Amino acid sequence: MRVGIVGAGSIAFATAALVEQQGHDVTLWSPSGERTKALGKGEALVAEGAIVGTFKPAVAKDAADLAAGADVLVIALPAYGHRTVLDAVAPYLTSEQTVIFSSHASFGALYLSRLVAARGITVTIVAWGTTAVSGRQLSPTSVKVNTVRKQVDIATIPSSRSAAGLVVCKDLFGDRFLDRGSLMAIALSNLNPQNHMGIALGNMTRMERGESWSQGQNVTPNVGRLLEDLDKERIAIATRLGLDVRDIFQHFHLSFHVPVNSISQMNQEMHEAGNGGTGPSTADSRYVTEDVPFGLVMTAKLGRLADSPAELHEAGVRIFSAMYGRDFAAENDLLNALDLDVMSLDELKTLCQNGFAPSAA
Repeated sequence: MRVGIVGAGSIAFATAALVEQQGHDVTLWSPSGERTKALGKGEALVAEGAIVGTFKPAVAKDAADLAAGADVLVIALPAYGHRTVLDAVAPYLTSEQTVIFSSHASFGALYLSRLVAARGITVTIVAWGTTAVSGRQLSPTSVKVNTVRKQVDIATIPSSRSAAGLVVCKDLFGDRFLDRGSLMAIALSNLNPQNHMGIALGNMTRMERGESWSQGQNVTPNVGRLLEDLDKERIAIATRLGLDVRDIFQHFHLSFHVPVNSISQMNQEMHEAGNGGTGPSTADSRYVTEDVPFGLVMTAKLGRLADSPAELHEAGVRIFSAMYGRDFAAENDLLNALDLDVMSLDELKTLCQNGFAPSAA
């Protein structure tokens, strides 16, 4: 298949390597154009770590160029860039294409569903609870792939196209997907916001000072217990909504291939195996600027809708807002555009199954 990837950071590069390794053609689009200049001049993409090889993705000049040549589009950039790229891509999508969110945040799939429905069409939209890969960009043409996950939870809207969405994912990325049946479940399946909250709070001075530090090693027992309690809030919301989602212990086990233990101990084993990752070396990190407004804010909102308050998540939003001098609750341009505050829980559940109905031509 021909796969267009929106983004040119670590996840986009690692995803491109994985897709090409599976035998498909890849085109990358960087909305700014800056991050793909070297690749656009013919330089190869070099991957090391969990994927090793040299790859030759093409480069699209704009959203129209990317969509015109793709069977599948993968959204692989931070959530604070989703609305801009979805607005850019939506006018060129066709009902035969599939769009994959790697990973999904703040009901971006519903936002895209509404955009294409306004054009009178339905597009198969697959939301992932996490990325298929994790990694770190080493240069404009190289990436270290830390891990290729054993399992990724997904859901498709409309749900009537779930079988087709699952087939596309397996064809592109291998047999590593579990269909959770509802976009609502996927909305509660991304563990990055809660995990990054604890990690960033426990290591903020390291981030501000630009230190180089092992992330896994610094998920100490106190930080690990905070992550576990944050996870209990998320699981409680899912349970209240009748949803089946993985817990934090399953997440680390399936993502990083370590035996189930306390979260701190699992991270120590990841560190010992050389798979613990490197923590952010700046406070201007997506651990906060993406995961607070597009992760913690959304989970807290779902907690309020489900009458299962996520007090630690709510506190995290307020604490980070105070630390950064910003109102992170106001920065989520996806949730704000969807007007969830005037939507009932039942209405949201229905949208998470069916998406928006296409407008009459």
